[in-house]
This record gives sequence, structure tokens and C-alpha cells, in this order.
Amino acid sequence: MRVNNFLLAQHPLWMCAMRPFFVLTMGSAVLLIGLWIAVLALGLPPPPVAGGALVWHAHELLLGFGLAAVAGFVLTAVPEFTKTAGASTRTARQLVALWLLGRVGFWLSGSLGWPALALAGAAQLALLGGLLVLLWPALRTSAGQRHRAFGWALAGLLLLVAGFYFDALRGAYPMRWLHALLGLLMVLIVIALSRISMRIVNRAIDDAGTGAAPYLARPPRRNLLVLCIALFTLAEFWQPGSRTSGWLACATAAAVFNLMGDWHIGRPLLQRWPLTLYSVYGCMALGYALMGWALLAGGPGVTAGRHLLTVGAIGLAIYAVICIAGRAHCGLAIDERTWSQWGVGLIAMAAVLRVAVAWAGEYSVACMAAAGLCWIAAFGLLCWFIAPVLWQVRADGLWGCQG
Repeated sequence: MRVNNFLLAQHPLWMCAMRPFFVLTMGSAVLLIGLWIAVLALGLPPPPVAGGALVWHAHELLLGFGLAAVAGFVLTAVPEFTKTAGASTRTARQLVALWLLGRVGFWLSGSLGWPALALAGAAQLALLGGLLVLLWPALRTSAGQRHRAFGWALAGLLLLVAGFYFDALRGAYPMRWLHALLGLLMVLIVIALSRISMRIVNRAIDDAGTGAAPYLARPPRRNLLVLCIALFTLAEFWQPGSRTSGWLACATAAAVFNLMGDWHIGRPLLQRWPLTLYSVYGCMALGYALMGWALLAGGPGVTAGRHLLTVGAIGLAIYAVICIAGRAHCGLAIDERTWSQWGVGLIAMAAVLRVAVAWAGEYSVACMAAAGLCWIAAFGLLCWFIAPVLWQVRADGLWGCQG
């Protein structure tokens, strides 16, 4: 039964835990970057959070926008992969409340001090701990053993968030923890895309009718990339700016390019969604290459490379997952209209413009504003076309997350 009040448990928004978290992901993508443009271009004072404006910007994109997307994905993907039950309506509402409490606490940490900061940390740790407690029984099943990496990644996120708030509460600058969180999110993207790509790329091969061999996400190449990302992240954490970090960044870029070799399947790769997922790895490879080059040769490329990872790799990965899974788990086929192509192009343009900021000189603010507007337009399109799907009853009459 459809009801109008979304606060009620019977509202379609709560029939699948993916739905509210994907709505929060899309909404925060637009709101956070809109506010950041206002701070940079219009002089709007940022929230006076612990660590300052840059920490607020990075924290909210990684632990606001990014964590909402991670929660929505794992709450749907793990039950699907393991053939187990998903989160109940009550659990979904509790997890969403923790996410919102984390935002409120952190935004008020500058004015209310350590109690608000402690509240934000406790809420976000409870959210990650809740995800682990909820999903670990499924990951312990025979079907779940192949997907246990999701559980270890969530445990890693929990430890890094704890480290961030430990430093923030004692007055230390906590940005190094956010850089480490970015590395772990890259690992999560690699893990998630290895599952998603097996379906999307092989479907493209079948549709093309070329008779090509099936695409395989090969574990050795994936594991090598995960190892390189982990080593670079550790080096950057303990010795930021070192030449060791530079060489490891270059090795990581090479490992991404090596993994991309599995995708070279001919014409099917040029279809919309295989090419979008391939572009995620392209942004990742170029991002690490830029950081490595800057660390070894000097120059402003570290920040540029990091934004290729955030705007390009994370932005495109989340955009694609919401487009694909957001409709599939609402009982609908992938939307093949051109708006999704425009969205992908706008995110790619946002990444290019944000990289150009490093060399834009007096035009740097204008480049950042243009990049932000491209990002807002892309996720605005996503809100316009996908949010109504997540807000309504399933077209097939089912209740839940079935794909």
C-alpha cells in the first residue's frame, strides 16, 4: 500500500535499505558541492568544524556522500550475492538515523565543541559497526566466503574513522586519516566493480553478438592492485610527501593499467556502461600517476591526482552503481535514455576541470566553480530521473530489494 508520509515504515522508500541511502547519496552530492562553490566563489563562511574548511569538505564527501553510497551498496549487494535476507525496515531507519546524526554532530562541532564531535564519531562508528554486525553472518556462509572482502573493508573503514575522531578530539589535524579513507574507498571500488563488471561487460558481449570469449575479472590482477593501493596508502600515512610514496603511486598506476587489460574485449567495451566502468579505472590510473609524478618530480600534481580519484573514480563509480542497481533493485531495466550519458560526460568534465585548477593560476576559482557546477548538474540529473523510482512502489508489485 502506498502512503504519502515517508516517515511511516510502510512507505516504499523503506522497502529496501538501498533506497534511502541512495537518495541521501544523490542529495548530499548536490548540496555539499553547492555549498563548497558558495564558500570558494561567494565567500560563504564554511561550518566551523574541527580541522577547518578543507577537513569539512573532505570529511563530508568521504563520510557523508561516500559512506551513504557504500551503505546502500553493501546492504543490497551482500544479501544478493549470498542469497540471504536483507535489512528490515526498522534496521534501515536506524542506520539512516545514525548517518544523519553523524552529519549534524560534525557540522555543529565548531560551535558546540567536543560533545558534538564525540556524538558525530559515535554515530558514524555505530553505523559502520551496525553494517558489520548485520552483514557478517551472511559473509560467513559458504556463498559469502567469496565476498568476505566487503566485511574486511567495512572493518578497515571503522578503524580509520576511529583514528580520525581520536585525532580530532585531541586537537590534532586529522587529514591523514581522510587520505587513508580515500585509499580504502579505492579498494572498495575495485572489489565492487569486479562483481558488477562480470554482469555488465558480459551482457554487452552477448548483445554485440561477436562471439567473443566471456570477460573475467581476474583475481591475480585485482589482488596486485589492492596490494599496491594499500602500500601507497600506508606510505602516505606514515611518510607523506616522500619519494617512497611517489614510487608506490607509480606502481599503483601501473597495476591499474594492468587490470584494465582484462577489459580489452573489442567493440562491446564501447557500449555505454562498460565504457563508464572502464573510465572509473582510467581516472584511478591517471590519478595515481599524477600523484607519483608530482611526488618524484615536484609540482602541484598531488592535489590534482587526488581529485581525479575523488571526482573521477568515486564520482563515476557511484553514479554508475545508482543508475544500474538503483533501477534493477526496483524491478526496472537500466534506463538507456541519453540523460545518463550526459551525466557521465558532466562528471568527466568536472574531473578534468578540477585537475586543471592546479595549473590555472588566477583562474583557479573559476575552474573549481565550473567543475562544481558540472558535478551538480550530473547528480541533479540523477536525482531527477532516479529519485522518483526509489520513492515509489515497485512496478512489478514486489516488496524488497530483489533484482
